[in-house]
Amino acid sequence: MEEQAGAPTTPSPERVPPTESKARIFWVILSVILVCGLVCITVAAALSLTQTSLKPLVQVVRLNFQNQPGSQMNQSAIINKSKDTVTYCVTSPSNQTSMVLFDRKNSYVCYKPMGQRSCYLRMMDAWDRETVQMSFNLSEHRVDQVPFPSGRTQYYREFLEIVPGRPVRLEEAGEAIRALCEQAPIYWVKRKEGPPKQRLIYLCIDICFPSNICVSICFYYLPE
Repeated sequence: MEEQAGAPTTPSPERVPPTESKARIFWVILSVILVCGLVCITVAAALSLTQTSLKPLVQVVRLNFQNQPGSQMNQSAIINKSKDTVTYCVTSPSNQTSMVLFDRKNSYVCYKPMGQRSCYLRMMDAWDRETVQMSFNLSEHRVDQVPFPSGRTQYYREFLEIVPGRPVRLEEAGEAIRALCEQAPIYWVKRKEGPPKQRLIYLCIDICFPSNICVSICFYYLPE
């Protein structure tokens, strides 16, 4: 059958030159790479700023106390602002160390006497909190050697009853106290005016604080 003369024909679509098509693909890929790179840089900067703001300027400071003439006590304090703790370390002439930890975060004071396999815990009071704050203030001056207070220093003895049969559960002791005592049992103690004559004093820890107060902390058992 012959095709009729003058019948309309369908125009063929215009073809995009290969060079222009490649250029469009290149710019699309480049735009995607730039957007992804910008997002990655923004996320990394945000994480960096967050970590910087959470990290304290001073985490741990050690203060060494200079002994008074004739003193047999070698004492230092470790201030950890990130954990809100102050640990006093008292070393005897026989190179044995007793430790007293002030945990302001959990409102505890923990004692680890030298040569003992036990720790002793009591609740923190207002004077303990003032002592911790004084230590924090002193550490801000970056003083490495701190002389023992003298002249107007007050000395007194503090008695703590060891309450038998009431060990502290590890989950309530707090992270800092668990690290100090490790696997040693922890017992509650409480302040008393003084032990009766028939109760034997367990042992004493002599410690001086920045508040010009030196305390001889003595432990004794409370009979069941």
